[in-house]
Order: sequence, then C-alpha cells, then structure tokens
Amino acid sequence: MPQPSMLLRNRTALVTGAAKGIGKAIAVRFAEEGAGVVLADVLDTAETLEAIVAGGGRALSVKVDIADAAAVEAMAAVSISVFGTIDILVNNAGIIARGTIFELTLETWKKVLDVNVNGAFNCVKAVIPHMAKNRYGRILSISSVAGKMGDVTAAPVYGTSKGAINAFTKSLARQLAEFGITANAIAPHAIDTDMSAEWSEEKRAAVISGIPVGRLGKAREVADAALFLVSESSGFITGEILDVNGGFLMD
Repeated sequence: MPQPSMLLRNRTALVTGAAKGIGKAIAVRFAEEGAGVVLADVLDTAETLEAIVAGGGRALSVKVDIADAAAVEAMAAVSISVFGTIDILVNNAGIIARGTIFELTLETWKKVLDVNVNGAFNCVKAVIPHMAKNRYGRILSISSVAGKMGDVTAAPVYGTSKGAINAFTKSLARQLAEFGITANAIAPHAIDTDMSAEWSEEKRAAVISGIPVGRLGKAREVADAALFLVSESSGFITGEILDVNGGFLMD
C-alpha cells in the first residue's frame, strides 16, 4: 500500500456529514494526509473517529445541526480552540427526498433547502472570517449531477438545492479569491453509499447501464477528488464544479 504524501500536514479540515458515506471517506482520507479533522454531524461519528485514530490521525467529533446557525458558530469556535485554525471546510452534509413533484410537500421542500443550502451558508459564514484573516482557505461543497441536469432519482427539491450550491460556490470563488480562499464543488452521481443502497436491484441495474464505465462510483474516489481540490496542487482552480460520475454527464 502506498504511503501517504502528507499533502495536508499542519492543516485542519472541518467536514460536515462525516458519520458515513462520502463524508466519512473524505474525513478519513484527509486524516491520512496529515490533517486534523473536525467530524461534524447530527449522527454519531464514532466509526469515523475510530477509523482515523486507528490510522494514527487526529480528529474531533462535534454533534451539530448545520441548519442551526448558532450551533454552527459554536462548532467553529470549538474547532479553532482545539486545533488552532480551520483551513478547509467541506460542506458535505445533506438530505434527500424521493418521489415526484406531485408527492413533494412544502414542509419537505423547506427542510431539504434548510439543510442543504442554508446549512452550507451557515458553515461558510462561520469560517470565512478566520480564513480571511489568515489569507488562506479551501471551501469545498459536495453537490450532485442533479444540480446540473435536474433530478434523476430524487424529488425536484434535491436538484434545486444542489443547483443553488453550484451558484453559491461560484459566487464565493469570485468574492473570496482576494483573501486567498478558493471555492469549488464536486458533483457526484451514483456513488455506492447508503443513499444508493435504497435502490431496488432493477433501479441499480438501470442506473449502471447509463454510466459509461459500467459501475457505481466509490466514496473513496470522491474523497480523492476532494483531496486534490483542497490541496496546494489546486491553488489556481476556483469556481469549478467537478464531475465525478463515470462519464454519465460530460460537460
């Protein structure tokens, strides 16, 4: 097994939705590369914490609802008090709704937007004063192919929320560049996580049939892309919405 290159040595990353799936994979990957990682989630992050510590990494678990702006501010303060800085923010936490526009209720619409969009806003607002003061920062948001082409397997509020994340990312990239802060996003499709585990075998087969590489993606593959976008190697990249989808959407 190749040895980590410690691309994130002396960096601190705050990863939301770190309990499982893509968030867990990103947190573990960053820790492997030397980052101290704040594991933020409404769920128990014990498994992620255990995986990081077992690998010799450093992590802090914080239970937080990112839709609660005050709680997010408190999380940022605790993170800085423990690690001394927040260099990287990964907006990964999100929820999904299934069904069509006919089943979608106003309550569900508001709930998805509150977590997926307002939650990301709260996290950005909490960390950018610190990043701007240090003249350095990496903001990475996990979007979705649905944010580019509309919902494929979810209710129309999910794609709407991810489309908002894409626009938010580009706006941040323009406004924060002068402070040494980049803002990018990753737009995955059909990653083998708990969300895709809900699919029937028929639906899984249908989804895979539309992917040129002929399989589902792995959370680790998203994490590797995330690592690049928060590392020094990507310093001249900002405002990018990177497709990680096996060729499903080529734009």
